[in-house]
Amino acid sequence: MVVPPSLNRRHFLQISAGGFAVGGVMALVDVRPTQARVQSLKTAGVKEIPSVCPYCAVGCGLLVGVKDGKIINIEGNPDSPINRGTLCPKGAASFQLAVNPLRSTKALYRRPGGTNWEELPLGKAMDMIAERVKKTRDETFVERLDNGTVVNHTTAIFALGGATLDNEWNHMQQKLMRGLGVVAIENQARI
Repeated sequence: MVVPPSLNRRHFLQISAGGFAVGGVMALVDVRPTQARVQSLKTAGVKEIPSVCPYCAVGCGLLVGVKDGKIINIEGNPDSPINRGTLCPKGAASFQLAVNPLRSTKALYRRPGGTNWEELPLGKAMDMIAERVKKTRDETFVERLDNGTVVNHTTAIFALGGATLDNEWNHMQQKLMRGLGVVAIENQARI
């Protein structure tokens, strides 16, 4: 910053005092009517639905503003005891997670030994995953050990949950994996 030669400490303090005086006068102005008007414009025809941020295991509360069946706003929920309306940068950008036109809506698949990715419809990708899980389980399932102990497990499949998934999803995932006999079940958030 270049300081003009005529600006000395005394002038700086005088200018600063003037700024503080203007700020003090502004504190006397009641802005509540303006805030109420802005709030009414923001929420005209919008239904706010409480939700939970999907990014980590903290579980910050969100308010998702929906109008005509479309998400138009996502912000922190001031009634949430976890975040009291505040959001981290990732949570504050969660609107883009839902409505970004660049968001991928298809699965990418690279064939074994291939070098290029190809787009697959999500339904086909899910069917391929289910077929491979069943095939792997059928080929590696162990009902009893050599000594006769019943184990009913497979060690060829590993399940990994993540902190961006909610507790309900992680619970259902581990129930599914245990039902399949998967032994190696881990979660990033250690839920």
